[in-house]
Amino acid sequence: MFFYDPTFLLLIPALILAIFAQARVKGTYNEFSKVRNSRGYSGAQLARYILDDHRMTEVKIESIPGELTDHYDPRTKVLRLSESIYNGDSVAALGITAHEAGHAMQDAKSYVPLKLRNGFVPVANFGSMLAFPLFIFGIIAGLPLLMDIGIIFFSFAVAFSVITLPVEFNASTRAIQLLRDGKYLSDNEIPMARKVLAAAALTYVAATTMAILNLARLLILRGRR
Repeated sequence: MFFYDPTFLLLIPALILAIFAQARVKGTYNEFSKVRNSRGYSGAQLARYILDDHRMTEVKIESIPGELTDHYDPRTKVLRLSESIYNGDSVAALGITAHEAGHAMQDAKSYVPLKLRNGFVPVANFGSMLAFPLFIFGIIAGLPLLMDIGIIFFSFAVAFSVITLPVEFNASTRAIQLLRDGKYLSDNEIPMARKVLAAAALTYVAATTMAILNLARLLILRGRR
C-alpha cells in the first residue's frame, strides 16, 4: 500500500530536522523579541529608512495579521510585516524587517534566483496540488504513465524549494549588511539578529530536505511497478 510502506522511513530525518528547525525558530525569536534595539526603531520605521536610503521609495509597507507572516510581494512592490514586527522594536523585529527589505533589494537589482523562483511559483503550486493525487491514482489504477506525470509535477515543487534556498540565504546576508552599514543595530546586536535569521533559514533547509526525500520516495515506489 502507498500509505503504509517502508519508504516512509526515508522521511524520518527530514521530519526530525523540521521539528528541530521550528523549535529553533520559536526559541530564538522568543529570546530576541524581548531585547529592545538600542536605536529605538520599529520594524516599520526601519523598513522605510532602508527602502528610502536605497532609492526604493515606490515600495509600500503594510501591516498584516498573523505571526511571522512577513514577506515581500514583487508583483505589487509591497513589503508586508506582521503586526508584531511592524510595530515591534526588538532586535528580532529589525532582523526580520531587514531580511524582507533584502528581498526588495533583490527585486530592484533583478537578482536572478529571485526571478527564477517567482517564475516557478505557478508551476510549483500546480505541481504540488496534482502530484500526489495523480501518483496515487496511477498506483491504484495500474497506470504507470499517471505515476510518471505525478513525479514530474512534484519535481516542479522540489525545484522551487531548491531555488528558494539561495534567495533566502542571500536576503539574510543582505539584511546583516544593511543593519551593519546603516548602523541600525549596534555591534553587540548584530550577532543576535544573525541568530534569528539563521534559525529562520533552517526551516527552508528542512522544507527542501523533505521535498527531496519525498521525490526519492516516489521514484522508489515507481521503480517497484
